[in-house]
Amino acid sequence: MDIKQIKIDDLNALLRVKVSPVDYKDKVDETLKSYRKQANIPGFRQGKVPMGLIKKKYGPSVVAEEVNKVINNALYEHITENKVDILGNPMPKEDENNQVDWINPSDMEFTYEIGLAPSFNVKLSKKDKVTYHKVKVDEEIIDKQVNDFARRYGKLMPCETSEAKDMLLGSFKELDGQGNLKEGGINHTSTISIEFLEDEKVKKKLIGLKVGDKIVVDPEEVSKGDADKASMLGITKEDLESISNEFEYTISEIKRMEPCAINSQLFDKIYGEGNVSTEEEFRGKIREEMENMFNKDSDRVFKRDLSEVLIGKLKLKLPDDFLKRWIMATNEKEISKEQIDEEYDQYAKSLRWQLIENKIITDNELKVEQEEVVEFAKGLLAQQYAQYGMPAPEEEELAQSAVKVLQNQDEAKRIYEAIYETKIIEFAKSTVKINEKELSYDDFVKVATAQ
Repeated sequence: MDIKQIKIDDLNALLRVKVSPVDYKDKVDETLKSYRKQANIPGFRQGKVPMGLIKKKYGPSVVAEEVNKVINNALYEHITENKVDILGNPMPKEDENNQVDWINPSDMEFTYEIGLAPSFNVKLSKKDKVTYHKVKVDEEIIDKQVNDFARRYGKLMPCETSEAKDMLLGSFKELDGQGNLKEGGINHTSTISIEFLEDEKVKKKLIGLKVGDKIVVDPEEVSKGDADKASMLGITKEDLESISNEFEYTISEIKRMEPCAINSQLFDKIYGEGNVSTEEEFRGKIREEMENMFNKDSDRVFKRDLSEVLIGKLKLKLPDDFLKRWIMATNEKEISKEQIDEEYDQYAKSLRWQLIENKIITDNELKVEQEEVVEFAKGLLAQQYAQYGMPAPEEEELAQSAVKVLQNQDEAKRIYEAIYETKIIEFAKSTVKINEKELSYDDFVKVATAQ
């Protein structure tokens, strides 16, 4: 086995692999012997088929498979041992790998293309300026959260006339397109939550109604997506294509959420018994939570802006042609050259930032310890309990649950990545020059959603 790396330029290289029979013959013979023991060929007893027949029938495919394994192992070892920083994976150079004789194999030579990561340094300093946008948690935001809590723990009460935040209960009856009830059509009782409708005209149409009123509605306008619409009408998603877009809705009940009192009972439900005693403490707790929540949003925007600064500053070059061909060859779904050309800039931008992140982690020895991962998982679980108004379990039980979560490799990977991201952000915040800018919530949303 011989493997050589041939430089094309700083971002592209070839790996030329020479394979001789000694590299694969023993494995091929072993596999063919196994095939012989199991082969069922008419005219021969099992295990007694002549080896010549086995070689003729299975030899070429077995040789190809074993040679492929040998090459893959050789490529992996070369890249690992020589610390070759590649992008994507090695790709066979098609015009040089087509002359292999699998029937009478001997010495073989294969050529692979590799794309190389650019060599660069990331030196953050106070010369790098990034704006850090923060949300000003004012009394209006706190009032809104207090009101949301009061409604969440309130009671649904019957009322006579519908208003903007009410819930209607009534029957959907399918019409035939001429304003008449459709014979054999859908007749199903369901609810409409006026508050969550997006179309203001439809909302206005449903306000001011009384029990017993009838109104013609399009289910599409009072639902969110096909699954919700099908559930509302008591049918399957597959049946949606054949239904009318006009239904008579007869109101049988109007329910309004009556907010609960802002008192110790509400405080105990949200924060646990005795942890908050007064409305002032309650509002202070809400302010703290909102600031923590918005700080996470601020960090995400900061990371986005930091990436723009560093990508623009470093101007990393990539093996673009290789990467485009690699994407086309390895994409699970068939993808055209036009699609790749259209989407490649965004892919390349994401890849550049990934390279920069990895460089920051490596050069500054940022590490994630197992204890941090467990604590992070425990925090996620505690948040889930809080969302349902439930106290978190005891420390030992919470830790056991966290360990179970981390047994899921995808979940563990997501948590590791989240912690590394936090460490990168904190490192950058302590290194670059930050221009802190406080914004109203609405203005912050505009900044956060800007492309």
